[in-house]
Amino acid sequence: MSFDLENYMDARRAEVEEALDRYLPAGQSYPGSLHKAMRYSVFSGGKRFRPILCLASFGASGGKGRGVMPVACAIELIHTYSLIHDDLPCMDDDDLRRGRPTNHKVFGEAIAVLAGDALLTHAIELVVTVAGRELGSETCLRLLEDITRAIGVDGMVAGQVVDMESEGTKAGEETVSYIHSRKTGALIASTARCGAIAAGADGATIQKMGAYGEKVGLAFQITDDILDVEGGFGELKSGAGLDSQKQKATYPSVHGLQRSKTIAAGLIAEAKAVIADLAEPGLPLMGLADIVVRRVS
Repeated sequence: MSFDLENYMDARRAEVEEALDRYLPAGQSYPGSLHKAMRYSVFSGGKRFRPILCLASFGASGGKGRGVMPVACAIELIHTYSLIHDDLPCMDDDDLRRGRPTNHKVFGEAIAVLAGDALLTHAIELVVTVAGRELGSETCLRLLEDITRAIGVDGMVAGQVVDMESEGTKAGEETVSYIHSRKTGALIASTARCGAIAAGADGATIQKMGAYGEKVGLAFQITDDILDVEGGFGELKSGAGLDSQKQKATYPSVHGLQRSKTIAAGLIAEAKAVIADLAEPGLPLMGLADIVVRRVS
């Protein structure tokens, strides 16, 4: 079975961009400083991996219609809020994100914090209102339960806390796995499950998508660690080797560079094996898994 992943990605990305533009407040609407800051980071050139993953999971799970799009966009808004906050001086203190000045460098720290807060709350509103009208209240509740668990006290926020607290320490394998599986992996796994939930899939399918997403999510963060070591981010971030300079707990710092590459590749192989029985409907998911370890930035 042949599948043109590049065309698929381009088409889905264009759909997501159009929807994000429609769902976000206009930059000139009052208060302009907040809305411009929100849009600045949302439209800063991201690959839209997470919303495209949500759409792919929806399609592979038998979903029909447009009700999944606000869910996919909500997840991208949550991801963007986390990046804005992650770049703040009180956290990673980064000056560049995707080759552009970080949000707080352009709008100031206070507006950056509030722009992140606004993106998070607007994401929840999208699921409750727009997705809720299309998918129904029961499905909406299941989506919110999954997403909020992934980003909360035992998910993304917890991973960020342990990440910061582990800087400068001799963090071991267990700590690094905890950070990566929560800070990055939890939302990616939820994204895959949410596509299936929005499609009205059965429990086994939702679980399958979650297992796929967990492996892809962990491989995604390990690849980020590798790219930081190898300078793959180039001028997209404030410099190469930042993780090492800050003595962050990463897979290369614990396992070494080559072993980290092997682990990431193994996780992608396992993720693809989980969805192998989906045949043609699963081809976009297969392609997305490969992108994770093949990307160079």
